[in-house]
Amino acid sequence: MSRLLKALPLALTMAALSIFPAGCGSSSPAQVRFVHVIQDAGGPLDIDVSSPNAATTQEFTDIPFLGVLPNQPGYTSTPSGSDTIAGFLTGTTTEVFSDSLSLGSGAQYTLVATGFSKTGTPPGSNVALLQISDNIPVPPAGDVEFRVIHASPSGPGAVDVYIELNPNTGPGLPITISNLAYTQASKYVSFVYNPNNATNPPGFKVYVTAAGTTTPILISEPINPATAGAVRTLVLTDVQDGTSMSSSFLELSDLN
Repeated sequence: MSRLLKALPLALTMAALSIFPAGCGSSSPAQVRFVHVIQDAGGPLDIDVSSPNAATTQEFTDIPFLGVLPNQPGYTSTPSGSDTIAGFLTGTTTEVFSDSLSLGSGAQYTLVATGFSKTGTPPGSNVALLQISDNIPVPPAGDVEFRVIHASPSGPGAVDVYIELNPNTGPGLPITISNLAYTQASKYVSFVYNPNNATNPPGFKVYVTAAGTTTPILISEPINPATAGAVRTLVLTDVQDGTSMSSSFLELSDLN
């Protein structure tokens, strides 16, 4: 047998050993933040995460309606892979929803629980757990960025969003975000930050209309990122225990 053939099994063994550590134990946790906008949940929520490779843990506790944990901007590490996310009324075993998600290793997500907990068969089946990937951009120098998540089950099935500098006289073309469907998130949109606009009058104004119409169903209070380089997520929600979209956004701080 040639020296080459004798050496081949050893070479293959060494190659396998060199590959094995790279594939073993290299999976890193996912990073998540949780937003509670289930308008009829009946109270704050505790959130449990179950993973095939880890014990069930209570990742978040006592999140009120329109609450977000951890404090912003921030994320909590949770096992990556196929996870079951379950929400319970705080301090009880009353399950409000349960859903399975696939969370990428090292990826960041905003998880938004919305919909209706007291309807559907079984109850809770009309809760939607949104898994929004957070590929948060660094804005161009001197800019700020916004995106919108449509999480209002009582609102229009799709909306148009206009983001404009204050002052202004109402929604005007072009539409900033067109035809954003319920349970969907827009891309980030960049705007030049004007420091003179930060104080008098403040910030940006946002108008929301049913898609294809120009009559506002939501006119925001001025949204005022404190500095250039800020990134914000604006979440459309329902009124608590109501039957309509809220007249204001839930604002999440993504960066700065």
